[in-house]
Amino acid sequence: MDRQYVASSNIASIGYDESTQTLEVEFHNGTVYQYYNVPPSMHEQLMSEGSKGRFLNTYIKNAYPYSRV
Repeated sequence: MDRQYVASSNIASIGYDESTQTLEVEFHNGTVYQYYNVPPSMHEQLMSEGSKGRFLNTYIKNAYPYSRV
């Protein structure tokens, strides 16, 4: 999955596959997580937020199933 680098103190890059609704997040420490069943609108909101880490923690982290890649 292609990821886009983002300006964040915690997140290095974010990718999204609309066909599978999979959000992929790479953190600055090198870990990568995939979040499943994330609707396109949630990805769009995340990408437009000033604080991507806060948005991820508030609206995605405990709301969608995920796994470490």
